[in-house]
Amino acid sequence: MDRKILVTYASKYGATAEIAEKIGEVLRHAGLQADVLPIDGIRDLNSYQAVILGCAVYIGSWPKEAAAFLQANEKTLADRPFWLFSSGPTGEGDAAELVNGWRMPSALKPVIDRIQPRDVAVFHGHINPGKINFMEKWAIKSIVKKPFGDFRDWDAIVAWTNTIADALKVTEPAH
Repeated sequence: MDRKILVTYASKYGATAEIAEKIGEVLRHAGLQADVLPIDGIRDLNSYQAVILGCAVYIGSWPKEAAAFLQANEKTLADRPFWLFSSGPTGEGDAAELVNGWRMPSALKPVIDRIQPRDVAVFHGHINPGKINFMEKWAIKSIVKKPFGDFRDWDAIVAWTNTIADALKVTEPAH
């Protein structure tokens, strides 16, 4: 039986979903089976060998459904290879530096520490001013002071995903 990888995501305006789709594409290109699904649609993790979760970052937080998913599936996620990524910071430079080393919401750190993900990555994000409301635009300009635009580094995303594919191929049973 071939085992699949789940790439799931919590995305408000679609930029994190696009990163998740790219990760699924890279995994499939590496010869692995991958389902890419929104976090809201996940009911059962038993058919998945590994899980990758991507979360959009909004004002230092992840969407509520991501927190609920981690808490509801903590034991199952701890029993299989698990990776996390956040998508959000915009601007030039290192994504982790743009968020001052922030990697996850502090309220979720105990749960994530118990799950022990293989890696937690932070990728540049995309803020499309045409998709956000007036209050969000004001907060981004005035409070967060981040530039609008697409700053996603697709090469970094592909490279990160290739390390995951390599790790999973090592653990795959021989046919």
